[in-house]
Amino acid sequence: MPPPADIVKVAIEWPGAFPKLMEIDQKKPLSAIIKEVCEGWSLGNHENFALQIADATNFYITEKNRNDIKNGSILRLTTSPYQTAVQLHERIQSSSMDAKLESLKDLANASRDITFAQEFINLDGISLLTQMVESGTERYQKLQKIMKPCFGDLLSFTLTAFVELMDHGIVSWDTFSVAFIKKIASYVNKSAMDTAVLQRSLAILESMVLNSQDLYHKVAQEITIGQLIPHLQGTDQDIQTYTIAVINALFLKAPEEKRQEMAHILAQKQLRSIILSNVIRSPTPINDEMAHQLYVLQVLTFNLLEDRMMTKMDPQDQAQRDIIFELRRIAFDVESEPNNSGSIEKRKSMYTRDYKKLGFINHVNPAVDFTQIPPGMLALDNMLYFARHHQDAYIRIVLENSSREDKHECPFGRSSIELTKMLCEILKVGELPSENCHDFHPMFFTHDRSFEEFFCICIQLLNKTWKEMRATSEDFNKVMQVVREQIMRALTLKPNSLDQFKSRLQNLSYTEILKIRQSERMNQEDFQSRPILELREKIQPEIMELIKQQRLNRLCDGTCFRKISSRRRQDKFWYCRLSPNHKVLHYGDLEESPQGEVPHDSLQDKLPVADIKAVITGKDCPHMKEKGALKQNKLADT
Repeated sequence: MPPPADIVKVAIEWPGAFPKLMEIDQKKPLSAIIKEVCEGWSLGNHENFALQIADATNFYITEKNRNDIKNGSILRLTTSPYQTAVQLHERIQSSSMDAKLESLKDLANASRDITFAQEFINLDGISLLTQMVESGTERYQKLQKIMKPCFGDLLSFTLTAFVELMDHGIVSWDTFSVAFIKKIASYVNKSAMDTAVLQRSLAILESMVLNSQDLYHKVAQEITIGQLIPHLQGTDQDIQTYTIAVINALFLKAPEEKRQEMAHILAQKQLRSIILSNVIRSPTPINDEMAHQLYVLQVLTFNLLEDRMMTKMDPQDQAQRDIIFELRRIAFDVESEPNNSGSIEKRKSMYTRDYKKLGFINHVNPAVDFTQIPPGMLALDNMLYFARHHQDAYIRIVLENSSREDKHECPFGRSSIELTKMLCEILKVGELPSENCHDFHPMFFTHDRSFEEFFCICIQLLNKTWKEMRATSEDFNKVMQVVREQIMRALTLKPNSLDQFKSRLQNLSYTEILKIRQSERMNQEDFQSRPILELREKIQPEIMELIKQQRLNRLCDGTCFRKISSRRRQDKFWYCRLSPNHKVLHYGDLEESPQGEVPHDSLQDKLPVADIKAVITGKDCPHMKEKGALKQNKLADT
């Protein structure tokens, strides 16, 4: 018969005695249980005793956590939290170096328990520790040369106890003096400092900055980025992690007007390249805490874009309008026309034509396109960066789309605006970092303008996907959904560089995305169930026949094509359609693009379907081979 739910069978230890096996009744007061245990070993003053979990934590059993005791647990009878706190409070003030060191070590270990921490703090223990840091340790610095290990351990355990006590959130961080802050900062600023002391000092500074705006200003006066950088150039990942944590804290708490200034300082100090070389590309694997701090730094860096993302363009601002003029100049290789170059109406017409080719929604005044927030002016910044730093690709995309049929052109301006908005959503620009996220991307640490480069790669991807999908303006949102999926899938692979990211995208063509989607759907449990498989088998012939009929109907409707001359001009057209009996292809030249279907009798040329031996596509087409041969001849002539 199982024991009652309120009865827990445990073993209880006491130094120098055999453990006792006991049944603890969880309905009885904890003090009554402790009294019973003490009486079993003939110990008086049971109120001076307590029970602990006999493991590495040594946590005290209290009325709040007693239900965590499980059958088979091993407990330990020990002195009460209050008695332990009184004893350690007295022992850490010992004049004996060895006694002080041992007691500080015990204090650092005991302070992890909140029950003990509360008792020690009630004895004004925090003030005692800060006094020891401010002045008490100075007495031992004279011994540092002859007892360096001992001094380092003494200070390390003092700071460890302080950190553990403060982590419970019982005492406000605003209570500490400038002298204490200066002392902690001095340990960080020293070129050679005990590793444990440095680690605890960095942890204290991070907590000060994060928990008090007043302390942020005081810490910022004592610590500079230049003093933190050397700690990143070592090989100790814990030190590197705490250093980046302090930088993140300073970044996060900095007033908005100072964040851009701080970002400029970080760029000057080459923080990104130092982290890339000494942390990300270090032979030491990155642990979860380091990954979190790198993620936080990544988020805070991208959040600097929020101001531009939420800034509308002022259509009346000439400096902002000049950026649009610059985009036009680079794309079409035109200089600013003087005011007397033709009539005002002629110039307006010319601008409108070019802005349409650039893919803006508002052809007359494209500045209006950038009044949508997000992405606001950030989209225009990206477009200008692409035009200046990847000029050949920019010109190719603009000219390529401006020479297509209107319904198949990929609008560069509209695409850039929507893509910028999408990238901001993917990278969560403007959102605070998550406390438990480790999702940093190494590739964003490989370039000083990583967001802009990210955009440049993705806008070329968008143009490529648009062509692969043979999209029209009606398909714009569908294309954007596919591009988002391509980007997200490539990011999931955590590429180490922007080039690697670009390479991964090359392997995620529209066709490949369709295959992945199909595979994922087929692998879902619902799709593998017997009813679904039977239904699929039953309706598949009907579906295939429907697809066949739709394709034949499209061939019968016909399509108009541009006729390309040897000089690559596209000013003429030709039309082709299948006869209703599906036996003949009718085709012929047209002077202009038709508004509807072209009758069969107006198409003079015919090709019997029975005479078709093969269908050639892509690079194997004769006109493509002729184009290649012409290029070779031109190269040979030069």
